Amino acid sequence: MEKHSRAIVDFYRNTKRMPSYQEIMKLTGFKSKNAVFKLINKLVSAGLIEKDSTGKIAPKRIFGEIKILGVVEAGFPSPAEEELLDTMSLDEYLISNKEATFILQVSGNSMIDAGIMPKDLVLVERTNEAKPGDIVIAEVDGKWTMKYLRQKGNQMYLEPANKKYTPIYPKEELKISAVVKAVIRKY
Repeated sequence: MEKHSRAIVDFYRNTKRMPSYQEIMKLTGFKSKNAVFKLINKLVSAGLIEKDSTGKIAPKRIFGEIKILGVVEAGFPSPAEEELLDTMSLDEYLISNKEATFILQVSGNSMIDAGIMPKDLVLVERTNEAKPGDIVIAEVDGKWTMKYLRQKGNQMYLEPANKKYTPIYPKEELKISAVVKAVIRKY
C-alpha cells in the first residue's frame, strides 16, 4: 500500500489535483477498477484521503504530519532545547471544513497593517456568517475585496488595515462570502 499511496501523493503534488480511478489504475499497474476501489478504501481507513458526498477522493493527511519540536523564544534569548512534543498535520490545524475552504492570492496593500502582504496566500472558509473583527472576503456594491468586518450601530462596513485607505460603507449591498482563517507566506 505504501508504494501505491506514494504514487498518488506524487501525482497530487505534480498536478495539484487528485487522480481519477482510471489514472490510479495506470499509476499502480492495477488491471481493474475494483482493485483501485479496494486501495482507496484502505487509504480512507488509514486517514490519508477522504471521499466526498459524490464519491470523489480528496487529500486528508496526504502531506503527512510535521514534528512539533518545542517552543522558540521571540523575546530574550533562552537556551535551546529540542524535544519532540507532538506531531501535527497542517490540514488538521488550519482547515475545519475542507469542502468550504479555498486559497486566494492577495493583490494590493490595504491589509498590510494586519500582516497580509501582496502576493501572500490567504486560506479562507466560505460562510455567510461573520462577526465584527473578522477579516472577510466580501462583495460590496458589486465589487470584491478583503477587509476587516466592522459594525457601527446597526450598520456593517469594511475597514482596511492601512491608513492610506478609508473604510467602505456599502451604498446598496454588502455580502460576506468567506472568512480568512490563515495567511501563508513563503520566504
